[in-house]
Amino acid sequence: MPSLLIIAHGSRRAASNDEVRALADAVRAQPGQAYDHVEAAFLELAEPGIPEGLTDLAAKGATDIVAFPYFLAAGTHVAQDIPEAIAEFAARHPGVRVRLAQHLGASAALPAAILGMAA
Repeated sequence: MPSLLIIAHGSRRAASNDEVRALADAVRAQPGQAYDHVEAAFLELAEPGIPEGLTDLAAKGATDIVAFPYFLAAGTHVAQDIPEAIAEFAARHPGVRVRLAQHLGASAALPAAILGMAA
């Protein structure tokens, strides 16, 4: 069962975390999207954390999870912290495959999206 976990940094500002949850809702509602479950999780400052988000998806029956870092740049969180959290989860859940997608900022579609939004 394929699932998508959108991973954001997390904020002390609740409205910012709610934006990420709303994004997960909007992705989930897209016609023809390929995931049985789409959820949001946070690196820090908000719940659920990455381990809880992955565990929740596994509890819903997910056997194939795409972890999508909703980050613009490949800083320490993208390059180290998120992969470490995924590796720890994978060690405890060998029956669940977790694939780390490229972070948002690496998308070739991003420049056109920026120009479209700025117009």
